[in-house]
Amino acid sequence: MSRKYPDRPFVGIGAVVIKDNTVLLIKRSKPPRVGRWSLPGGAQALAETVHQGALREIKEETDVDAEVVGLVDVVDSITHDDDGRVVYHYTLVDVACRWIGGEARAGGDAADTAWIAMDSLAEMDLWSETERVIRLGWQMVRGKE
Repeated sequence: MSRKYPDRPFVGIGAVVIKDNTVLLIKRSKPPRVGRWSLPGGAQALAETVHQGALREIKEETDVDAEVVGLVDVVDSITHDDDGRVVYHYTLVDVACRWIGGEARAGGDAADTAWIAMDSLAEMDLWSETERVIRLGWQMVRGKE
């Protein structure tokens, strides 16, 4: 089934990866939100747990190794066209992760990667839900150190 104009939502996974006082972001190379900064992540594969999918997507898109700390939130990303039809519908399961190794470099669906200081998030022109999830994930990871 095509992801564009789907007949059901797709499950997507996002990872809030924290290293020191920074969060790992990728620049999207595919729709939706092409060219915008976002969390590493992507579609969940068949027979893959959310945690496995998060770690796989982090590795594919950034070459970073991480460990999952826990579930941050579930967010609906629904994009409509001018006629009101659903162009994209993703149910995004976002997890908080702690960096354990690797230097970030773009791969997979990522056009670029960056470690962004938490006090610089507002400058990144992030989707409001992405910024909210990052702040919640930051609190989870920092609270467990």
